[in-house]
Amino acid sequence: MTFTNILYEVLDEVAVLTFNRPEVSNGFNIPMCQEILEAISLAASDNSVKILLIKANGKVFSVGGDLAEMQRAVDADDIQSLVKIAELVNVISFEMKKLPKPVIMSVDGPVAGAAANMVVAADFCIASEKARFIQAFVGVGLAPDAGGLYLLTRAIGVTRATHLVMTGEALTAEKALEYGILYRLCESEKLEKTTEQLIKKLKRGSGNSYKAMKEMIWKSQFSDWEEYAELELHLQKSLAFTEDFKEGVCAYSEKRRPKFQGK
Repeated sequence: MTFTNILYEVLDEVAVLTFNRPEVSNGFNIPMCQEILEAISLAASDNSVKILLIKANGKVFSVGGDLAEMQRAVDADDIQSLVKIAELVNVISFEMKKLPKPVIMSVDGPVAGAAANMVVAADFCIASEKARFIQAFVGVGLAPDAGGLYLLTRAIGVTRATHLVMTGEALTAEKALEYGILYRLCESEKLEKTTEQLIKKLKRGSGNSYKAMKEMIWKSQFSDWEEYAELELHLQKSLAFTEDFKEGVCAYSEKRRPKFQGK
């Protein structure tokens, strides 16, 4: 497969997946989501790969859903394409958790929406002080996707997760470390070296052990994911057809506060 929205290469037992749409702050559209899933599949089936590393080009790691695509879909009354993206980003988080190899995300910049929830789906996240983690959904009249609440409630507890998703407040890198979302926090110029140190440590471990550990973690915490995913997609689909969602997207495009009416 030829990748146009991401970069993918295997370097010394590490599959490196790089978000590569910096011109739209690495916003997810359908082709990008499909390419990410293909890359994860390649990493899973390649016996030479021991670790999957996910990073991004540009100053923004990812805004989550492509906001320009959301505006286009609203204008064209093509909400079904947005529902498809919601479905795909949930599958991405699912496949990250199911991958029988360690998944590392290396973050240097803001992370919002679905991408912020993929951070929680990773086994390790190393971030620079530039990182901010934002559950941006409430600002456009949606609810968390990419398995967000399913993952967050397990990672940081129900109360903290509720506060983040209902307020949309940015979680600083320091707070993310305190909450246990991050493995390491470092200065931006030390991010690559800090990531390499973790990779070096993980390479010394047994791939058989990692596979068994991830299977046990899945069984103990995530075995009812499919049931949750059905609910998440059903609610996202219903929210995407509301007037509040259209207002949220238009308000963002016009750089003003949305005026939600519960319709």
